[in-house]
Amino acid sequence: MSTTSDATGTYNRYEFDYGANFPDYPKFGIWPDAYYNTINVFPGNGFAGAQACAFDRAAMLAGGPASAICFQQPPSVASLLPADLDGSTLPPAGAPNYFVGLADASHLNLFKFHADFADPSRSTFTGPTLIQVADYNEICARANTVACIAEPQPGEKVDGLADRVMFRLAYRNFGDHESLVVNHTILGGALGGVRWYEIRNPGGAGAVFQQGTVVDPDTDFWMGSIAMDQAGDIALGFSAMSHTNFSSVHVVGRTPSQPAGKMFGPLVLATGSGVQVNSFKRWGDYSSMTVDPKDDCTFWYTQEYYTATGSFNWATRIAAFRFDRCKPGAR
Repeated sequence: MSTTSDATGTYNRYEFDYGANFPDYPKFGIWPDAYYNTINVFPGNGFAGAQACAFDRAAMLAGGPASAICFQQPPSVASLLPADLDGSTLPPAGAPNYFVGLADASHLNLFKFHADFADPSRSTFTGPTLIQVADYNEICARANTVACIAEPQPGEKVDGLADRVMFRLAYRNFGDHESLVVNHTILGGALGGVRWYEIRNPGGAGAVFQQGTVVDPDTDFWMGSIAMDQAGDIALGFSAMSHTNFSSVHVVGRTPSQPAGKMFGPLVLATGSGVQVNSFKRWGDYSSMTVDPKDDCTFWYTQEYYTATGSFNWATRIAAFRFDRCKPGAR
């Protein structure tokens, strides 16, 4: 934890012990009262389910001893994401952190985590509330094969990781409404497509305000990440690849005035010139779309691609862009 606003300065380091369990696929979200975290818990060779934890943010910022409050979920609940705050407008006072995961082929799960570090026994993790979404099918279904995203030869097929929502679950409070945006990979026609959602009223029942799927008839789209700027513009980045085209980094976007559920683009941020081989068929395992807190307009996107054929020798593209209509300091 940085002790100052200077990222090159000193830090306090914290360690939280999960014992004999393997804490797989950790994801974090920043919230006013805590740093929220999810992991997939593997005790030995089995799967115990997702675990949601809250770490005492105030104590950590002060450099003091810090505690964690955790709730273990059953094996039927996996790969949750905690809400990650964007913007300077905080959630309503006392609002819980929100957790989202896939429920079934037509629903998301919404959980609410209230952490009480003064009296941990009063902490709660409630849900799930089922949020109806448009029906979808999973690409690279685990009942068949986890690796189905094709590369040009001699590349290996890679995992679509379509059994989970993809980082981040971005939260923003616009004053008159609260929004969460999130995405996951689905079967879009014959190939992979990126399904995205804007969820409103998460503090209540929660419902999809708009949703869409970004697809191409000849190219797999997958491994997305999504965020929203202060003006309500949405940017969604993802990997793109086919059996004839090397991996590339794409981004699509929309403004609030455009038809609901529609994204426009793509803008190609990077084009690869090699393929992945002998790398356990994994890709990612995630990418990251964030909004610069300095102006609350600039999007930063980080994604992998290959510039030369090899094993575990991916390149990383870090790109920044913004919508012209977003004016720094407007909110």
